[in-house]
Amino acid sequence: MPRLARVKSYSGYYHIIMRGINRQELFKDDQDYRKFLRFLKRCKDIVEIEVLGWCLMNNHVHMLIKEGNEDISITIKRIGISYVWYHHVKYNCVGHLFQDRFHSETVEDDQYLLTVTRYIHQNPVKAKLVDRPSDWQWSSCLGYYGKEVYPASLLAPHLIYEVVHPGDQEKALQMFKAFNEAENEDHCLDCIDKKRYTNEEVKEIIYELFPEIGHKEFEALPRCMQKKILQKISTIKGITQKQTAAVFGLSQGYISKLKKYK
Repeated sequence: MPRLARVKSYSGYYHIIMRGINRQELFKDDQDYRKFLRFLKRCKDIVEIEVLGWCLMNNHVHMLIKEGNEDISITIKRIGISYVWYHHVKYNCVGHLFQDRFHSETVEDDQYLLTVTRYIHQNPVKAKLVDRPSDWQWSSCLGYYGKEVYPASLLAPHLIYEVVHPGDQEKALQMFKAFNEAENEDHCLDCIDKKRYTNEEVKEIIYELFPEIGHKEFEALPRCMQKKILQKISTIKGITQKQTAAVFGLSQGYISKLKKYK
């Protein structure tokens, strides 16, 4: 099956994830972390990307980037190839280091821009590696708090400050810090391998949960009951709305309207 084309961002902003193949370690020591960031900085200088955030974890990387003067896919490939070459020479190894294509999502509005920034910074906290975002050395968090980050001039915090409180960087920094450390249930692109079901598996799961319901019977149910059934199905990770619609012989439009039914 051919790969789907990567979704193009209208704003130019992307949340990027690169991860080690089979959860392989990407970074073994401080030099490795620094080297990756130097390659990111080199790309910034060459293709004029803006880097709004990053978090380097043991086996994956989060970045928030505004596209520069080339397609984002080419930019990320530049970074990946450079780091793989360095890694393989240092550790005398061969083969793939990163898993398949990088993952990305577009960031099209100011609120989600802030949300993704916080999500990236809180990665080590939610992984229970540190207590606070600023405790993790290999993220852009300290740069937003007015501290030095490596390498110098990599981060472009002014783009976030202008969203938080235009024209007043000191006030923006205070407001951003409170936002960045707030407890939340942010859901952004992550690097967890999610279960994907085939249409036949979805049908079996649904009819096991609701053995008395076929698609004709479903259509005959009151809308309030239809909505409860769909809500139950929506809690099962890996089942898409399209698959649910196909099992019940409904359109996705009908399901979308049903979700809004009160």
